[in-house]
Amino acid sequence: MRKALTLLAIMCLPFLLPAQDLLDLLEQESPDFTDYTEATFKGSRIINGHSIETRKKGALEFIIAHRFGRLNSGSYELYGLDQANVRFGLEYAAHDRLTLGVGRSSFEKTFDGFVKYKLMRQSKGTISFPFSSTLFMSSTVKTLKDYDPEDKPDFSARMVHTAQLLVARKFGSRLSLQLAPTWIHRNIVQADEDPHDHWSMGLAGRFKISQRLALNLEYHYQLDPLETLETYNSLAVGVDIETGGHVFQLHLTNSRAMIEKGFISETTGDFFEGDIHFGFNITRTFQLGGG
Repeated sequence: MRKALTLLAIMCLPFLLPAQDLLDLLEQESPDFTDYTEATFKGSRIINGHSIETRKKGALEFIIAHRFGRLNSGSYELYGLDQANVRFGLEYAAHDRLTLGVGRSSFEKTFDGFVKYKLMRQSKGTISFPFSSTLFMSSTVKTLKDYDPEDKPDFSARMVHTAQLLVARKFGSRLSLQLAPTWIHRNIVQADEDPHDHWSMGLAGRFKISQRLALNLEYHYQLDPLETLETYNSLAVGVDIETGGHVFQLHLTNSRAMIEKGFISETTGDFFEGDIHFGFNITRTFQLGGG
């Protein structure tokens, strides 16, 4: 009887070993049965504002953002094409979740720098979470010499700071939505009635039309607008066009500025009165390693 059992065990051994190996593999893999949502938005920008997206470690993005003048400026200004604002930016992914960026805008000759960190990722499976969130913080300094030379403001007086919590969810393969509660702080204001702290809520969406084409919408509602400047809420519509390593974004917006403190709190055009700027963003990504 013992010999028969031994023989049976030897005969079953080739079948038991692969099965056991598979079970061990499944046990090792089971904590990683988590499907993290990718490409909630195509680029690091939706239109004017940032998306939740951060790049893989080692990625360097070069961004050219361009805004022409107002379409209702007439034929003499070639419907805004004779006027232009531009921003050049470099963004580096120091980690899969951490992006550092710098930029220079021709609008008010502004320099900006930012830090962007992905806090949570939308996922399903062993680890399930309903949305992604990213913390964005930036500081800007205006260098335009629009002041009396004898009354030059100090460096701190020309600075504005911004913090955003970007929260987004991807609904299926086509639709993505994002909320962006925003705080903007001005060290110095033009008049006492203007708030130093400015709060707003951003709403943005993306609808994927095809593999390389998507429609975008972005809106920022000011909760406490400036008192000494007539401003409007920033509104923008546009399309993403992907061509290999480039992403082209074409859009229409009532905002001239391409940094948060500008388009959120200093937009002076009324979109529905025709104060619309045609613009585009061009993004080129280089992988420097570590991805």
